[in-house]
Amino acid sequence: MEYSNAQIAELVKKVLADIEGGAPVSQSAGANNEVPVGVSNRHIHLTREDLETLYGAGYELTPLKDLSQPGQYACKEVLTIVGPSLRPIENVRVLGPLRSKSQVEISATDSYVLKVKPPVRESGNLAGSAGIRIVGPKGVVELSEGCIIANRHIHMSPDDALRFNVKDCDTVTVDVDGKRRTRWYDVQVRVHKDFRLEMHVDTDDANAVGIGNGSKVKVVKE
Repeated sequence: MEYSNAQIAELVKKVLADIEGGAPVSQSAGANNEVPVGVSNRHIHLTREDLETLYGAGYELTPLKDLSQPGQYACKEVLTIVGPSLRPIENVRVLGPLRSKSQVEISATDSYVLKVKPPVRESGNLAGSAGIRIVGPKGVVELSEGCIIANRHIHMSPDDALRFNVKDCDTVTVDVDGKRRTRWYDVQVRVHKDFRLEMHVDTDDANAVGIGNGSKVKVVKE
């Protein structure tokens, strides 16, 4: 993503004003290269067609609470997922809004229970991914593909990307100073004007290093 001279000048002006005024750099600006963490549990995204198959014609999602990224929300609806093992995982949360393709995001641990082999992918990249069955109160959806393990990624606004000197789809290295200090490589950067600065990892990653929602990780400048 390229930035105009006017955009760069405006950002420099804002940073200098904060420094001169003694104001702290905001969290969204990535102070000290730190990024807050959001831990994603297993969840489901649905199309309108699949929602109605599972819950009935004309059914609408029921928002429960807003998520950290603007416009995204957890729903009251929960479903059951089933793989070749026939061992179900129940109460899997549906997230809104509706999408153009249904998608199930699980952890590697979940995949062992279900006996599926989901690839590690960016959300929405579903071609050739694992199949899975979704069971609802009014019907069943058989996905021939759509089950993935989400890759580690960082959401950023264009201003955040400029400060970190990255662009959309770049990869970065991240240091984790948790109970089990480690370093993550090839973390994908996603840049959009509506994004709020946050790194997303799944429960396996978070538990392995002893971090949780609101923990801070640091982007490494190599």
